[in-house]
Amino acid sequence: MKKIVAFDFDGTLTTKDTLLAFIRYVHGTRALLMGLLRYSPVLLLMLLGGYSNERAKQRVFSYFFRGMSLDEFNDWCQRFARESRHLLRPQGVEVLEQALGEGADVLIISASVDNWVQPFFPTVKVLGTQVEVKEDLLTGRFLTRNCYGQEKVNRLLASFPDRKDYHLTAYGDSRGDRELLAFADEAHYKPFRLCD
Repeated sequence: MKKIVAFDFDGTLTTKDTLLAFIRYVHGTRALLMGLLRYSPVLLLMLLGGYSNERAKQRVFSYFFRGMSLDEFNDWCQRFARESRHLLRPQGVEVLEQALGEGADVLIISASVDNWVQPFFPTVKVLGTQVEVKEDLLTGRFLTRNCYGQEKVNRLLASFPDRKDYHLTAYGDSRGDRELLAFADEAHYKPFRLCD
């Protein structure tokens, strides 16, 4: 039977949320704090359950990246991955590489934008949130649903629809991973936290 090993990215393979780390990398600490302050009412509503995670994330993303060319954005993503290897959890990387070595189909299923996730693991298939581009410029909107919660299962099934044909192992660390972990044959919640 085919083996699929699926990893969440932020907090599972990394030690922190990479959206905020990426914004800080591109725009600096001051701009990050100003943007978060500007959207603090939206972020607070999101934390209280009165505003969707997807809409809040898209508004913040749009504020920082709308109008940037795709080439410039991808260049930032590549540099961020090269210079931010310290964000990766060594045991998580080891487990991922072991799964690859054993011939499993390895996926990273992440709410983060796949443009900056993919360069961390170029040989692994990434199912992330995708950005909308028009005339080579980021619109600030997402092309796909935010890859969070049930959307992680939906994206997995879009790539591997015959669920009975594979054994699924999943690694995750947050409420955004609950549905994927419940869908798996073997689930690991916060598996690498004690190894930092």
